[in-house]
Amino acid sequence: GGGGGGGDRGGDGLVGGGGGGAFSGPSRPRKDIPVIEGVFEGVLELHPKGYGFLRDPQKNYASQDSDPFVSSSVVERFGLRAGGLIKGEVGPGSKGQGPRLKTIETIDEMTVEQYKDVPYFEDLTPITPSEKIRLETGPKPVTMRVMDLLTPIGKGQRALIVAPPRTGKTMLLQDIADSVSENHPELHLMVLLIDERPEEVTEMRRRVKGEVIASSMDREIESHVRIGQLIIERGKRLAEAGHGVFVLLDSITRTARAFNKWVGNTGRTMSGGLDVKALEIPRKMFGTARRFEEGGSLTVVATALIETGSRMDDAIFQEFKGTGNMEMMLSRDLADRRIWPAIDITRSGTRHEEKFFTEEEYAAVTMIRRHLITLPPADAMDKLLKMAEKFPSNAELFEKVRMVM
Repeated sequence: GGGGGGGDRGGDGLVGGGGGGAFSGPSRPRKDIPVIEGVFEGVLELHPKGYGFLRDPQKNYASQDSDPFVSSSVVERFGLRAGGLIKGEVGPGSKGQGPRLKTIETIDEMTVEQYKDVPYFEDLTPITPSEKIRLETGPKPVTMRVMDLLTPIGKGQRALIVAPPRTGKTMLLQDIADSVSENHPELHLMVLLIDERPEEVTEMRRRVKGEVIASSMDREIESHVRIGQLIIERGKRLAEAGHGVFVLLDSITRTARAFNKWVGNTGRTMSGGLDVKALEIPRKMFGTARRFEEGGSLTVVATALIETGSRMDDAIFQEFKGTGNMEMMLSRDLADRRIWPAIDITRSGTRHEEKFFTEEEYAAVTMIRRHLITLPPADAMDKLLKMAEKFPSNAELFEKVRMVM
């Protein structure tokens, strides 16, 4: 996924162009002449009118002149779904238009015949996550061991990390991404950065072994909206085919802001200047996280920004509060005291966390929590970190706590 760096060059102003009109004669030689013929592999982005374009994952899914056009008749004939990875023969379109998809070889690495048997995401049965995603990779980073103890996550978790500014959110996300790629190579890892600083995007790309997709803050609103939706659709396609997907979304707040600008003014605003319709899609994006009884899972870990001085950000957080099944609160007070991870233990936790531990482990976790909750948040975290540093693994920490019990 490291090659995606170059894909941030413009090209997004072409939304709807998708291949220039008849006007695009030889005005000046373009550096990257569109691939007109040969085999192309891309992710299908559908237009409301039924046709679509294949976006190149190597180019950060940006919309470009050279993206092959997929006609609505092809979409209908093969039952193509948005976010599907389609590989096929591409040939020149009619005069003055970009390339078109001529034949399909594979859809999500399946033959056309196999693809017909893939169930629809909406028809599968969502169940409570119970298969733990282990984040502990060794004695360090302690942050991941703390998460395994206090806010464990499983396949299909819908997790919200609530972060005031400068509380170590970016480092936390990088650690999570590292752990997932190390401990769970079976999960398809996608890091989705919406409206983030360009330098943070670069850093993520260099560090993370999964796919890093970004629409950084120097891009248009359309880009944020398009890429956010496309990646979630991509995750749904993988999950319905029985795969495990892990999406890190940074941040749901900025995504919601982009949608707020994009929907324009529908006339009904909530507090903080937030349009009623603005949150429809971001809520859906967060809500798609689930584990299926039939196999396959889509895990979404999203960050929400608070205490930014913007009433809109707080309003967005209020709308998402309680919609997840894991919430982690980062604390400015802890961060100011240089206590990392700056987790407020009293306000963080996972629903049905007992499913992720054996009975003995759960008894130990409960004991640790009971002890820590009596202390002020900073002292509690400090104490837990000291405990964790004494023992190189959580298993040994559990042993020790059990002996006390």
